[in-house]
Amino acid sequence: MAEDPLKVYENFDPEIGKQLENIRSFAFKDGALPSKIKILIAMALDASHGAVQGVRALANMAMKAGATKQEIGEALRVALYVSGAGSAYTAAAALRESF
Repeated sequence: MAEDPLKVYENFDPEIGKQLENIRSFAFKDGALPSKIKILIAMALDASHGAVQGVRALANMAMKAGATKQEIGEALRVALYVSGAGSAYTAAAALRESF
């Protein structure tokens, strides 16, 4: 399971860590879109931005929220369509060990 890449702030700058957790909770809470879908969107965005560690952490977070491997794959298809092949390489690097 990939560790939260922002966990370092717990020791480095706890106040920033607390604020980041508040933002995360706000962004991913259930609303018109369920939390699982919001996490999948964030994962696709990280793939689009080349954030391997973010894709890995968010894929794990999505699975904890009930996402299937198929749902993760379909979210990454959207990233591929919007952002091109770079997102596919990022996702492959992130998920190589998990899948």
